[in-house]
Amino acid sequence: MNLLDSILSVNRSFVHPGAFPPLPKNPKKQFAIFTCMDTRLVDFLEPAMGIKRGDAKVIKNAGNILIDPFHGGVIRSLVAAIFMLGVEEIFVIGHEDCGMSEVKPEKLKADMIARGIAPEVIESLVPDLAQWLGAFSCPADNVNEVTAKIRNNPLIPADVPVHGLIFCPNDGSLEVVVNGYHAENYSGAARKSEIFCYR
Repeated sequence: MNLLDSILSVNRSFVHPGAFPPLPKNPKKQFAIFTCMDTRLVDFLEPAMGIKRGDAKVIKNAGNILIDPFHGGVIRSLVAAIFMLGVEEIFVIGHEDCGMSEVKPEKLKADMIARGIAPEVIESLVPDLAQWLGAFSCPADNVNEVTAKIRNNPLIPADVPVHGLIFCPNDGSLEVVVNGYHAENYSGAARKSEIFCYR
């Protein structure tokens, strides 16, 4: 049985009409999380934060990276979450041991070519693979940078605090990198937050 058939088989045994009460589209706890797509966070980050299905909007990508701070899908999703779905706070959550902090562009390029991607296509579309992927060396520095880009985006209201945290995928602990209530341009903020680099 291939993977698709296996998933569909499990799904048929999972579905029980009427067993799952419908939930509203708006998050119950009125916040959004922007985090990494790392599989170690699945069914781990949410319970570590005390949230469950229906509580928060969750946006994911590789390394919780914000390449385009104005036109990318992350900002579009956050704007929709704030203005259409009642989100009042944003949490940018990176994690220790993130794979995006270990990107080796030349190896990645070689792997792409080995799988049939033409070298000239790579050169014309993404000549700087590391920049295009948003590779970074310190997850906490990345969280700080992403938090600042969101906080300074003119489409994000000043009264929405943007927090930055680092999650441990081994024990589930959270450490604050940026306290959004203290950010310089957050409405009524008093001071800037401190930045820590966890390795």
